[in-house]
Parts: sequence; structure tokens; C-alpha cells
Amino acid sequence: MKKEFKRFDMKAPPVRTKWYLRPLTYILCAPDVKRHGLKITKNGTEGLKPPYLMLCNHNAFMDFKAATCAIFPARANYVVAIDGFIHRERLLRNVGGICKRKFTNDITLVKQLAEVVKNGDVAMVYPEARYSLCGTTAVLPSSLGRLCKMLNVPVVTFICHGHHVNSPFWNLHDRGVKPTEAEFTLLYTPDELKTASVDEINAKLVEAFQYDDFAWQKERGIKTPYKGRAEGLHKVLYQCAACGKEYRMTSEGAKLICNSCGKSWTMSELGELSGDDGVTEFSHIPDWYEWERANVRREVEAGTYSTGEMPVTVDSLPNAKRFIRLGEGTMTHDMNGFTVRGTDVDGDPFEMIKSVPSLYSCHIEYEYLGKHGDCVDLNTLEDTWYIYPHDCDFAVTKMALATEELYQHDRAEKGRPCPPGLA
Repeated sequence: MKKEFKRFDMKAPPVRTKWYLRPLTYILCAPDVKRHGLKITKNGTEGLKPPYLMLCNHNAFMDFKAATCAIFPARANYVVAIDGFIHRERLLRNVGGICKRKFTNDITLVKQLAEVVKNGDVAMVYPEARYSLCGTTAVLPSSLGRLCKMLNVPVVTFICHGHHVNSPFWNLHDRGVKPTEAEFTLLYTPDELKTASVDEINAKLVEAFQYDDFAWQKERGIKTPYKGRAEGLHKVLYQCAACGKEYRMTSEGAKLICNSCGKSWTMSELGELSGDDGVTEFSHIPDWYEWERANVRREVEAGTYSTGEMPVTVDSLPNAKRFIRLGEGTMTHDMNGFTVRGTDVDGDPFEMIKSVPSLYSCHIEYEYLGKHGDCVDLNTLEDTWYIYPHDCDFAVTKMALATEELYQHDRAEKGRPCPPGLA
């Protein structure tokens, strides 16, 4: 654009939480944590003092509140995506927020985390880098093991259960699930890190991050009587398990419906699906999601995956003030990765290309902010684009799955496959 906007200062050093804000963060978080009856099980973290690296799973905003209460009164710095800073940059910096543009390789962040532990504080990282789409583990970056060794402080995990079924990414309504649970576990001491290889650390992290919120719900018999509990589920389950048709799923109340073949499923208060015609292809929601992934993988392996050229609207987020309407254009996601091109509001061309090897996963949103629709979030080190397809058949969930499968396929073709759960 002809007008150049000031960019977010990604290199600003982490701010140690102001002393007067530390009790305030607890006061703001504790009521919700208490309301959901969070039970924290400590495994080797009894009496643990900072500095340490805390790796947390990511299902809902409640994760932040639970982690804040778990470490209080310790001081922490939190890695937060840039959209979290909108209209509150000063506050977030002062409570310890460190800005990150999602799925970018940024050595600055590593330096900032090193500064956090040097300050004697908790470095809190959400390595999945986005909310889980169906309450199961998202892919972890293989750089985690190297980060652990470099920081050379205790490594702990904080794995929450119940936050997805309480407020799933596809329908954020709070269902009042309780009690929720979390495991606060010491994985490595500094001495153990010295003798462990990067591969060994990564393997242990992948094991520690295994979780399934719907399985957890059923095992504990926790019911969610919310009448609209299936609304939005079609955003994740975009392909009909009965007829195989894509982009024809919808949902209403406790029902998931295919508008192509007419089949419907009912979601129980325990989060299970049952076919209304007596035939249930997948009762467990993550199993349906993984079936979709397998179908995408077949397209990738056959070399046929492509969204085609889709009309899109692109918003830019150069800083934390507000989104800037960049303009209209097209997006293609295919065997070469993402290509976004268009013309900005001043009539000048814009372009972003994210090759397959450059992106092991991507961030998506459903009905962003309740009014903008579904979108894909692509980043460079200096900018973030929210890209909204329109007037076409699509599912951003499929694009997210395809991004991961394309990356894994590319590495395998080059003889460098990643272990399961890593990128």
C-alpha cells in the first residue's frame, strides 16, 4: 500500500510483570478456574521455583487462566500471537506478553525466552501455536528439543483436560464443564537435559502432549446439557462420513447434518455422535477428523490436492492497533503451497507465497470475531494476513490438514520424514 504503517516491534525485550499486576492477573483468572473446579496434579513440580520452561497444551482461553493460577505467585512471560495484542499492547507487555507471528521461524523469540530465564522467571510457551480443532494434540515443532537444551532450565508440561469440551474452538459458548483437570509435570532437570539428545527430548514431549478431551469427557461421565452443543461442529467435520461429499455439512442444536445425502447425527451430552438412521460411522469426533485427514493425505500422495483459485478478501495486521483492509484478490492452496495475490485499495499489487517446506502447519479461524467469516492466517516476520475466501466451496479445516500433510509428504520425498507428532 502507498501508505506505510508502523510495524509491531517484535524485538522489544520481554517485560517482567509489574509487581502490582501480578496479584491482579491472579484475581482476574481465579474465579473462572474455581468455577470449573480445576484439579491440578503435580508430578515432580512440588516446590519447583523459577526459572523454568513451561510448555502448555492449547484448547481454549481457559488454558491461560489455569496456568496463571498454577504458577502463582511466580512471575512469567507468555508467548502470545499478535492478534492477542490488538488494542491492548501496553497492558499485555506489562503482564509479560511476548509477541509472536504464528508459524514463522523467528530467532528473536529464542533470544527473548533466554532473557526470561536469565531474569529468573517462567517462560510459558504454547507450542501447538493454535487452539486444537477437536480436542486432540496438534503437531509440535521439532525445534522444541533444541530450545529445551539451549535454555538449560527445568522443563515442565502443563496439560489441561476439559477446556475443549467446555468451550470448543468451533463454538465458544461456555458449557460449565466441571471439574476440569491439569497435570503439572517435571519432564527434565538441567542435568537430565545435558545427557538427553534432541530426538529423545522431542519424543518425550510428544508423549507428554498426548490428550483427547472427548475421550476424557466420556471416561469421567461429564455431561454437557447445552442444547446447542453440536452447533459449529460442521466447521471441523466438513466431509460427510456417509456419502463422502465435502462442504455440504451443517449443524443445528444437537444435530450434525449433511445437506447432500440428508443423513443426520445426534451429539449426546457425553460428546458422542450417533447416526439417526441407526448407522454410526464415527461415534468419536476425533476419529471422524482423522478420517478426513487420511482422505486429504491420499490427495496429497496422488499429487491432486488443490483448492483451485478462490476469491478472497485480505486484511493486514502490521501492528497491534487494528486490521487494515489490504484488498481483494485470489488464493490458491495446492501441491506448491499457498499463493495469495491481489490488488490493494490504492490499486497496487500485493502477493504472499508460502511454499510447502516453509509451513508445517497454519492457523485458521471460524467466523472470526463473530462477523468476518472463516479465514486462513498467513504470516511473515513483518506482517500477518487474515485471508477470507468467499463465493466458493471451501473448508479452512481442510486447508489446515493439507498444510500439515503437504509438509510431511515433502519431507518424506526428500528422505527426511518427521517422527509422528513432530514437524
